Amino acid sequence: MRKFWGSVSVLLLAVSAWAQTATSVPEGTPLKVKLQTTISTFSSRVGDPFQGKTVDPVVIDGKTLIPAGSTIEGRVTKLSEPRRIKGKPSIGILPEHVVLSDGQRFMLNAVLVDTNIPGTDVNEEGLFKGSGHDRRDQIEIAGGTGAGMLVGGLIGGGPGVLIGGAVGAGATTTHWLVQHRSAILPSGTQLMMELSRPMTMSTTTTAGAGQ
Repeated sequence: MRKFWGSVSVLLLAVSAWAQTATSVPEGTPLKVKLQTTISTFSSRVGDPFQGKTVDPVVIDGKTLIPAGSTIEGRVTKLSEPRRIKGKPSIGILPEHVVLSDGQRFMLNAVLVDTNIPGTDVNEEGLFKGSGHDRRDQIEIAGGTGAGMLVGGLIGGGPGVLIGGAVGAGATTTHWLVQHRSAILPSGTQLMMELSRPMTMSTTTTAGAGQ
């Protein structure tokens, strides 16, 4: 009986020691990440891996849990290239692991919330939205329509104006679709992510990572 209770005591001490050293990174903690892999709607595929490096350290209660330069690994989850002028191309990514400089690897649940690319957006679901149909594009299409009408009118009078306008708009719209319907996250892009669930790390990790 003494041997049994002695084993239980040792087990309880071990569990207690682990509980005292475990540290949790709270949900909502921001992660600034520099993308190391170019992701685009025209060259990437769903399921492709991507990597990034943390720009700033994550410090909790004075302890550095995720040092700057740690690797973020994940995969592409969605790619969309709408064929309508009003639609916006989109990219979905899922961060899955953080790898520290000593090789220790931890599961990561995070979501993309912003980037440093002007004219783009990230929606509530974490989808990166590429540039849409802005004012400059509308001017380009209107300019193409006007030029078509001018040429058509010179050639065929009244009916030629309508035909020329249709041709001009069609050509310019086709050019716009080819040039503007893709989204891209170039290597070097700064991604702002947030933890969507708490992440537990031990103080052994923090001691190895630096204080």
